Amino acid sequence: MTTSKAPRWRRILWWVLGSLGALVLVAAIAIVVWSQVGVMAAEPEPLAAVRADDRIVITEDSAGIVLAPASGASDIGLVYIPGAKVDPWAYAAKLSGVVADDGVTVVITKPWLNLAFFDLRPLDAFTALAPDVGTWIVGGHSLGGVRACMMATDADALALFASYCATDLSGSGLPAISISGSEDGLSTPQKIEDARHLLPPDADFVEIEGASHSSFGDYGPQDGDGTPAISDEEMTAQLTELVGGFAASLSG
Repeated sequence: MTTSKAPRWRRILWWVLGSLGALVLVAAIAIVVWSQVGVMAAEPEPLAAVRADDRIVITEDSAGIVLAPASGASDIGLVYIPGAKVDPWAYAAKLSGVVADDGVTVVITKPWLNLAFFDLRPLDAFTALAPDVGTWIVGGHSLGGVRACMMATDADALALFASYCATDLSGSGLPAISISGSEDGLSTPQKIEDARHLLPPDADFVEIEGASHSSFGDYGPQDGDGTPAISDEEMTAQLTELVGGFAASLSG
């Protein structure tokens, strides 16, 4: 009795396919592990202040954190996408004035694997968390802003925070604002300038003197960043004024 053997080429093919599958699996596991290591946590004191602010109503689910004005439903909302491996809660304090003083509802997303590029959910997955809001700004910090640019045509306006687009929105007609820092060592003033042409010609560019990359959140110093020369209080005040004014221009 004879036993047939698979042709040699077929055995080689299965070996190659098995090896590729193993490599893909190892790479996927490595990405998941890497995405969970070194996540920059929210500083406890600024976050506690936001939680204690009775002018702000906080709710959350698996998609995001909603900061809504306690005074009532707002007409304008901001979907805010965090930077890579930054705790979404780290942005709550810096955006608190926009909510409490300007009446803007803010939805801070919770990106898959702590990385906005891996989060393929559409904009309405986040705007659905505040269904009474009629006008939506999409924005984000650092790589979160790059992702926001990719979603911008589904929004009413775009706001970048220490970020810039890799998507050409120059002909979109979208109202847009780019807020950056003079001491940013990551999204440097030169990088912001080099990508200016990707935003609409009438986009508003504002550089906050003394602000670094990490000045836009409350998560501590960041490798490669510059040294901030602005207090957290002043940074919050300037963001409140700039974002609040931009939001008001959309309703006016």
